[in-house]
Amino acid sequence: MKIRDLMSRDVQVALPGDTVQAAAHRMGAGDFGFIPVAEADRLVGTLTDRDIAVRVTGAGKPPTTPVSEAMTTPVVTVLDTDDLKVALDAMSDGKIRRLPVVDKHGRLVGVVSLGDLSTKVKEKYAGEALETISRPA
Repeated sequence: MKIRDLMSRDVQVALPGDTVQAAAHRMGAGDFGFIPVAEADRLVGTLTDRDIAVRVTGAGKPPTTPVSEAMTTPVVTVLDTDDLKVALDAMSDGKIRRLPVVDKHGRLVGVVSLGDLSTKVKEKYAGEALETISRPA
């Protein structure tokens, strides 16, 4: 099974210059905790609700802090043409629950999440990935 068959294609994107408050507002309105960060059509980072809590709120920074100061880099990605195992391995190795998907030109085309995998593939594989991701380092 290919990643393109599992990924979510309707992906919101933040800009590096957006404020974390604006990004958090979009996350809350859309009920998601992860947003890719892009400049033009290039992925430059990812932002999670945890990034905001730890790198902004926990550090005493204001809500006007730019996303670029809170985002995670470098970004681990998979190709839309990769097999499912590539995504599972990347998620397990990096302890990642959401993985941006890019095309052969490096453009963001979707996101595959542990939730996507748990509803679309055998429970065994998603369960094994979740166990590895959740295991303390």
